[in-house]
Amino acid sequence: MTPPPDPAGRVRAVVTGIGVRTPVGNTLDEVVAAVMAAAGTAAAPVDVLVAQRAAVRFACRVPEFDPESTLSLRELRQIDRPTALALCAAVDAVRDAELPPLPPERVGVHLGAGIGGLPTMEATALDHGADPMGMPVHTVPRTMANSAAARIAMRYGFLGSCLTHTTACASGTNAVGEALRRIRHGELDAVVTGGFDSAITTIMLSGFARMRALSLRNDDPGRASRPFDADRDGFVMGEGAALLVLERREAALARGARIYGEVAGYATNSDAFHIAAPHPEGTAAAACMAGAIADAGLRPGDIGHVNAHGTATRLNDAAEATAVDRAFAGQAPPVTSIKGVTGHLIGGSGALEAAVALVCAGRRTVPPVANLARCTEADRIDVVAGAPRRVALAPVLSNSFGFGGQNACLVLTPGT
Repeated sequence: MTPPPDPAGRVRAVVTGIGVRTPVGNTLDEVVAAVMAAAGTAAAPVDVLVAQRAAVRFACRVPEFDPESTLSLRELRQIDRPTALALCAAVDAVRDAELPPLPPERVGVHLGAGIGGLPTMEATALDHGADPMGMPVHTVPRTMANSAAARIAMRYGFLGSCLTHTTACASGTNAVGEALRRIRHGELDAVVTGGFDSAITTIMLSGFARMRALSLRNDDPGRASRPFDADRDGFVMGEGAALLVLERREAALARGARIYGEVAGYATNSDAFHIAAPHPEGTAAAACMAGAIADAGLRPGDIGHVNAHGTATRLNDAAEATAVDRAFAGQAPPVTSIKGVTGHLIGGSGALEAAVALVCAGRRTVPPVANLARCTEADRIDVVAGAPRRVALAPVLSNSFGFGGQNACLVLTPGT
């Protein structure tokens, strides 16, 4: 579809490149195929967690991750796994976009990371806590949350704003939205943006388990992530990265770029309610959705489907269902969540879900929620289950809601 003109006459931003590293594939087509099949959660036991008899012993890891095929040995000595995931995804995204030479000060990098260099922090504390003078020389650059954004800018010589947004599970969505604003305001012509995280560590999983936020299905990890299901018992930790290249629409059209679609609307706000629990009435989340739709110059009835945050935690899914129902005045379009397949990528989740939602909207198909047997929110929202749902070609709303009451929503329109 051809997006309508921007209602405020603003510069428009389109997606011309996408790169991913995920538990279900390292190309966008692989990820979309996996979420359409909805065969179950891509989770498996993690050896170190099993050996330590941790409360939660499984997660969704990126399998067969081979950063040496993309990054130099020197780079790999200086970075940790989260940054390596982000860098590899960024290289794929820039290559996919076929970016022409641009003034370097007109290209920026905006990433989202909920946790950042936690694997290095934990390993360093365990290995060198009793010997501070033996700390590895690269400890600080490996643990910096902004390391990935800086490395991408350094690799390509991009001199524009280079920012890392940390808003828990909303980080990737906020990064994409703030990149959109930089293009709209004329500050940048292109932005490499998205999110990443890798927090599959003993301390982090044990901490989330103590909060009763994680699924405890150690004996059945493939059915552990159950967004909106009556038997959900928490989210499944995942890892990965999703990077997008945003460009000014006019420039992308002029060079004949392949365009996935437009980032048409964005809004962000705060629940200001609780550090970990969402507001049960979903008032701020609903306002965030309404704000993103209005920012795109659309009405709620124009949205073809909703990609929910859908974590599979009892409080979050219930609050999001209430918020969606409120935002659409009881007339919500079909709703899905891909976390039943991918697990929760924390800072990487919002960007990955936005990319998947955009492609699915372009294919006029909504993926079903994996592991959904009985939806407790069916009285308020239409959650897609069992098989993909055919829909009309229309914009999609993608939600991200993080600890601390961080809300962020994007509206994405397929086509040029």
